[in-house]
Amino acid sequence: MGGPADENGYPMIESVKGGVVASAGFRTASIHCGLKSDGASRDLAVLLSDRPTQSAAMFTTNRVKSAAVRWSEKRVRENNIRAIVVNAGNANACTGKRGEEDAERTARVAASLLGLAPSQVFLASTGIIGVPLPVEKIEYGLRSAVPRLSGGIEAGEAFALAIMTTDTVPKSVAFRFQASRKQLTLGGATKGVGMIAPNMATMLCFLTTDASISQAALDRALRDAVEQSFNRVTVDGHMSTNDTVVILANGAAGNELIEEGTPDYATFCHTLDIACLSLAKMMVRDGEGATRMIRVEVTGALAREDATKAARAVANSPLVKAAVNGGDPNWGRIISAAGYSGAEMEEERAKLWIGDLLVFDTGSPTGCPKVELAAFVQKPEVHFRIDLGMGAESDTYWTCDLSKEYVSINADYHT
Repeated sequence: MGGPADENGYPMIESVKGGVVASAGFRTASIHCGLKSDGASRDLAVLLSDRPTQSAAMFTTNRVKSAAVRWSEKRVRENNIRAIVVNAGNANACTGKRGEEDAERTARVAASLLGLAPSQVFLASTGIIGVPLPVEKIEYGLRSAVPRLSGGIEAGEAFALAIMTTDTVPKSVAFRFQASRKQLTLGGATKGVGMIAPNMATMLCFLTTDASISQAALDRALRDAVEQSFNRVTVDGHMSTNDTVVILANGAAGNELIEEGTPDYATFCHTLDIACLSLAKMMVRDGEGATRMIRVEVTGALAREDATKAARAVANSPLVKAAVNGGDPNWGRIISAAGYSGAEMEEERAKLWIGDLLVFDTGSPTGCPKVELAAFVQKPEVHFRIDLGMGAESDTYWTCDLSKEYVSINADYHT
């Protein structure tokens, strides 16, 4: 592939600032328009590509979908997106025909201000379900935001702030890498710290790249990246109505067109994988009320599906997560969760490690001192590894602990 390479043979990538506007040819603006009740936080953002784009997206698999998701699913199929409008504070979900009309009205206003067709505007919303979208505030916000569009680093950072709901910190990344003897950039921002379940939940992610890449290659790359990142994180196992991951590629870097099966495609996918997994882990670390991140690794599975089932069951277990919050090495809950997961498993073959300590070995406890085990569970990042002893397949999930603060946040969220 040429140039300096990492240990896996991929060209080295460089972390840079700017998030969604780190890539050439993208501008953004964000403001407070009155959707968030605090009266000050940014809650509306516009992202514009100055050039035509190739696009790909994935959405919630929930049968109940927001009006923004329904609108944007159509726009992706048309593959002519130039702008994204995203609001926080209102999900515009379960709002019936009015919600559909409000989404279309938002797209039409944005398109008029940007000199585009409404079909070129992608929408995303996040916030409270079942409350009509105050579209007049959105219109006011759009008229204020569009003249402020900027490609500066500060604008990219503000975009990550504007899409937050119960997030406590903004989440964005950007990377530079080499392909076709050109310097390419890929950046992104995400939000989501609660109602997070495998197969995406209450998360929005916006990715941009100045790479020239075919739509088919972009779609495949995104699906593969999401499967190993956003589909492998969980906070509470609750799937949302608004989940969206979208990527726009505008070709501003001037590289040769990237197609599937080429070295440049492998490099692009590697960079996208890193970006998505980095953002996914940020979501888990900032999980509502979270104090610790948990990595659940399952090896020795008969089939990949078995590893996935076991890892997901442990990661979603409220008992496991509550124990981690208390620094309690209650490893029986981990083995129990793997056992009920539906994975092919035989107790006498299984092993479990907490950190570096083997605590369960082929059917029996190893007698590790509880004090040593507790030290591993009380770290900021906790690692559980289960070897099912059945085969050679594996999978990994990331989650966080379950705290009293999580209950408080979600008990008071609507009121």
